[in-house]
Amino acid sequence: MEGNRQADTFKLGSMKLKTTSEKGGKIRISEIFSSIQGEGLLSGTASAFVRTSGCNLRCWFCDTRYASWEPEGEFLSIDDIAERAHQLNQTHIVLTGGEPMIYAQIDQLCECLKRNGAHLTIETAGTMYRSLPCDLMSISPKLSNSTPSENSSSWRRNHEQRRQRSDVVRQLIAEHNYQLKFVVDSLSDCEEILDYLEQLGAADPGRVLAMPQGTSVRELSEKKSWLESWCHEHKIRYCPRSHIEWFGNRRGT
Repeated sequence: MEGNRQADTFKLGSMKLKTTSEKGGKIRISEIFSSIQGEGLLSGTASAFVRTSGCNLRCWFCDTRYASWEPEGEFLSIDDIAERAHQLNQTHIVLTGGEPMIYAQIDQLCECLKRNGAHLTIETAGTMYRSLPCDLMSISPKLSNSTPSENSSSWRRNHEQRRQRSDVVRQLIAEHNYQLKFVVDSLSDCEEILDYLEQLGAADPGRVLAMPQGTSVRELSEKKSWLESWCHEHKIRYCPRSHIEWFGNRRGT
């Protein structure tokens, strides 16, 4: 979306924040909070999280339904989002969802956050391409295990049509520092990962992660018992969901 840009500076305490005003362009945000990254290559890193609301997929196991199945939140300007994230005083910022890439204004937000010195991670399912700046493109391609039940027939059809875009994933990993993060629910999913990687043909094995599906310590522990050894066998990184162990499955973490 095109608009008139005007550079501004807000002073927050002893820190100055450069922002960009965009007329008419807003992004729906479900939450902005400070926590610790619990997944992926930057696990353990204190970070500010900006969660957009709305998604073009409907994974049955989604643990942030308030940003996908039942999206909620307020529409904020680029300036407001950047200011609220900046007030959390974290060097690392994670732009997540939902699916951030559904918003045409997301490139402007990324530019604004980067201009203010943030190390920026973008969490995406890799179904939509946008040219934007980030330090880590965290791509989570959805396997067939993500498809909702027949009771959600319209979303089941849409989800299946949208969930895999290898062309988009190839372009994203060609342009960015990246990680590929797969959600695993059963051993058959592991074979699907290998097939996907063979067809993709462009991924660095050291940047491929397999993560157990689950929202409780018990579920994650049960799947870790066989998934971790499979990862070791196939030289894929095992990816724990450490925030579940630290905080439980709750918002703002």
